[in-house]
Amino acid sequence: MLRQESTTEHLLAAGAADAPAIIEPKQVVTYSQLRADIARVLAALDDHGVHPGSRVAILADNSTFWVASYLAALHRHVAVPFSTKLPADEVKRLADWAGCDAVAIERRYERRYAEAFGERPRINETVLTGGQTPPWPESEVGLDDDAALMFTSGTTARPKAVRVTNRNLRANTASIIEYLGLRDDDRMLVVLPFFYCYGASLLHTHLRVGGSVALCNTFAFPETALEMLDREQCTGLAGVPSTYQLLLRASSFASRQLPSLRHLQQAGGKLPPVLIEELIAAQPQARVFVMYGQTEATARLSYLPPELLGTKLGSIGRGIPGVELAVVDERGEPVGPGVTGEIIASGENISPGYLGDAEATREKFADGKLRTGDLAVRDTDGFIFIVDRLADFIKSWGNRVSSQEIEAAALRLTDLVSAAAVGVPDPDAGEAIVLFVVRRAGSALSEDEIAAHLRASLAKHMVPQSIRLIDALPLNENGKVSKARLRSML
Repeated sequence: MLRQESTTEHLLAAGAADAPAIIEPKQVVTYSQLRADIARVLAALDDHGVHPGSRVAILADNSTFWVASYLAALHRHVAVPFSTKLPADEVKRLADWAGCDAVAIERRYERRYAEAFGERPRINETVLTGGQTPPWPESEVGLDDDAALMFTSGTTARPKAVRVTNRNLRANTASIIEYLGLRDDDRMLVVLPFFYCYGASLLHTHLRVGGSVALCNTFAFPETALEMLDREQCTGLAGVPSTYQLLLRASSFASRQLPSLRHLQQAGGKLPPVLIEELIAAQPQARVFVMYGQTEATARLSYLPPELLGTKLGSIGRGIPGVELAVVDERGEPVGPGVTGEIIASGENISPGYLGDAEATREKFADGKLRTGDLAVRDTDGFIFIVDRLADFIKSWGNRVSSQEIEAAALRLTDLVSAAAVGVPDPDAGEAIVLFVVRRAGSALSEDEIAAHLRASLAKHMVPQSIRLIDALPLNENGKVSKARLRSML
């Protein structure tokens, strides 16, 4: 197998030594300092006996430590980012299942997850301070070797970790840079977590062009983010629907002059057309990119050119450079304009599949093509409009949530006979999660008790906003739960 420079070397190649790479509220880290921090993480892992090719769990807020640990893993290991929102028992289960060999964990989380990682070697941000900088270790990788394992969502009896190879990551990074026209003077205000593939793509692309990322971990207070954007002269902002809902309806974004802002990226769920129009009007000097992607595609699959928002509003656009999208019927044959079918995708950014799940890989990936599970129509110009989801995933607050995971957690309560979760449009969350449940005869289990159980069992973003008790779930002619009928009941 042909081996090349590490993906970390690839991403850092354009960064000038004294140019800023990471801007945090209390420090600016240059490319040379970032390289030194990566070397320190690698040396610390070596000191703990972590061999090249090991799977390194990363659990931290967006920070220089997260970036250095992630890039250290890409250099000679495999990165396994974890959400900081997961319960400890879920982190333990996923770490065991994914075969993590070591962990890079921020000190503030060590107590909460003390037992989750067991006796695995662990490092924290103290490895970045003091002492001489270790020598930079040379490393080569195979393009089709795994670079990272990205979890698609939280609690499940059969977790899914997407295998992202070095080839996948490099191809998607190059495509995004091309259509956005990123430059070395671009600076992205990052409000999305790096453990989310969308957030990670912001890091990949801006490092690759020698640009920088400004880290803001307090978007619950949007004015703080806007102040940082203005102060650091950021040229870009990326968000999910709830990000822009807050900015447009609960901040000074629309009235504040932000002359440095050149582009706005929106993905992670559908932003209603009325809000896209408000977004364009709020910062008319900034180009708005509406995009579509999946973890199984590394991050991005399509984009709508900003100049077409007036004529193709509501569309996810067409495939990004190097990606081919088709809308097909159940036999895999392309359908004509206006006919509903499933989006399938092909390109070098498409993952080879899921870790340790050959069956799910066969179902999702066929002949190197990704079955997205999204139903859509294509217009006569080839632009794609999503109309529904084939699978029952719910996108809430920028997270891709499996309804089956919520149902499985609910059914751990033995007083429940059946459960079904659906997503309904919500102006703030994108989709609000509603759970329908059927109790055993004679059970007095209440909605509040079910909600308390789910809060203890699931990550915060997976907990339903509403729980409805009903006598029986509606079934279709095949005996399957009709979620369309459930939605019609709301």
